[in-house]
Amino acid sequence: MKNCVRKSASTGVGSPNVWGIYEADTGSIQYLVADPSSGEAAVIDAVQNFDPRAARTDFKSADQILALAKEHDLKITWVLDTHPHADHFMASWYLKEQTNAPNAIGEKVTDIAELWRDYYHLPEAFNPKADFDYLFAEGDTFKLGELDVSVWLSPGHTLGSITYIVGDAAFVHDTLMYPDSGTSRADFPGGSTQDLWQSLQRILSLPDTTRLFVGHDYGKDGREPQWEATVAEHRQNNIHLAGDVSEADYRQLREERDATLALPDRMLHALQVNLRAGKLPEPEADGHRYFKIPANKF
Repeated sequence: MKNCVRKSASTGVGSPNVWGIYEADTGSIQYLVADPSSGEAAVIDAVQNFDPRAARTDFKSADQILALAKEHDLKITWVLDTHPHADHFMASWYLKEQTNAPNAIGEKVTDIAELWRDYYHLPEAFNPKADFDYLFAEGDTFKLGELDVSVWLSPGHTLGSITYIVGDAAFVHDTLMYPDSGTSRADFPGGSTQDLWQSLQRILSLPDTTRLFVGHDYGKDGREPQWEATVAEHRQNNIHLAGDVSEADYRQLREERDATLALPDRMLHALQVNLRAGKLPEPEADGHRYFKIPANKF
């Protein structure tokens, strides 16, 4: 499966242009969201590439986003993440340096950092307040050019996941998947099927025509990667939520499914980077950077 770029055009006044940039190695979708009037843009959930075999990083995917913004004469004014990702490294810090735009994530990243200090046995590690310019809370708003952006706390996949709502577009990260793939897992530290159910119901209370942009797709049954569907399409077709599904039935289905899933192969590397906004651990005395991986904790 190859990387690809797809545009979802503005539907009118107050509606953004959205480019989805698919990162094939991790099945992640990165977003470039732009105000058609001002040309101001936000990057959401950009990927820092990582080869787990060689423990080597690069910024090819992030540079692709920068090139796309330049191609369309867009000025990146926000670097946003929805949560500290478990399956890929963030490019937040890199893009902040490249664009001089502020970077941001949800305020409960501080609680996630506390969990992972224990897992890594790094009691002094991670200071999200220093590594992110903004830690958004439930109900916060900000501007993207002339567009209003609202922040919802949407826990479940993690305890601190947030959704960005920009006009008729909502960036719903690891809550929903594409309708034929259902919803996302809730078994990581701090995750909760109860919280995820409530987040999903809130997202599906948005107007039917709201474009929902998900965080991942794995090309089910060999189809092309897909990441956009409306609220109405999810209500009608999402394999975990369509029809008269009760909370109890959903949570049982989700928990049984999660019990069969292995950890993402980048997870133990990724969290110690993403809780630093995508920065690698500090160099040691020999000038090299090293990951710390807990053994037999998961």
